[in-house]
Amino acid sequence: MTTLFPLLGDPLPQIEVKTTHGTMTLPDDMKGNWFILFSHPADFTPVCTTEFVGFQKRIKDFDALNCKLIGISMDQVFAHIKWVEWIKEQTGVQISFPIIADSGEVAEKLGMVHPGKGTNTVRAVFFIDPDGLVRTVFYYPQEVGRNIDEVIRTVKALQTSDRNKVAIPANWPKNELIGDRVIIPPAQTIDDAKIRLDTHEGYDWWFCHKELKEE
Repeated sequence: MTTLFPLLGDPLPQIEVKTTHGTMTLPDDMKGNWFILFSHPADFTPVCTTEFVGFQKRIKDFDALNCKLIGISMDQVFAHIKWVEWIKEQTGVQISFPIIADSGEVAEKLGMVHPGKGTNTVRAVFFIDPDGLVRTVFYYPQEVGRNIDEVIRTVKALQTSDRNKVAIPANWPKNELIGDRVIIPPAQTIDDAKIRLDTHEGYDWWFCHKELKEE
């Protein structure tokens, strides 16, 4: 079976792209930063416009996470520029992140075109870490806009897991069982399992959790 896009843990393929901010080479130009590469079906479309405004209005949240944003669709750069102007004129929101003008090469490399959903890119979201590795991938159909807060939550969760060597529960930091606590990796030996609940809080030795204390 041929893989049409990088899998979790794979390096993002090196690509040189033309953007509204000039030519970029990814992931090299973002080395040391997290970044979100997200595709939209087309410029001057309603759902995409709501998404771009949503991303921009939360740009400070992404900045606080050292996470950059890069959009992409199979439109020419002049269309991107005009659309950004239109968004500013009609909504008062100035889009500050670059948008890639793709001829289809990047979309094909990253599995952004799904024949069953038409010839435009679907709403793909690639979460790339500072080493250029793909850490999470979302795919949405053209008719469903993304939840920007979930994109931010996912970046926070990945960074928290990396720093603290823990797992992150569902709906964190408002999990229905353990609130904003995080999950400790389960015991790896019989002896450790026997004493795990003596040293940690939890439901069982394989489900222990703790309060997150970050410097």
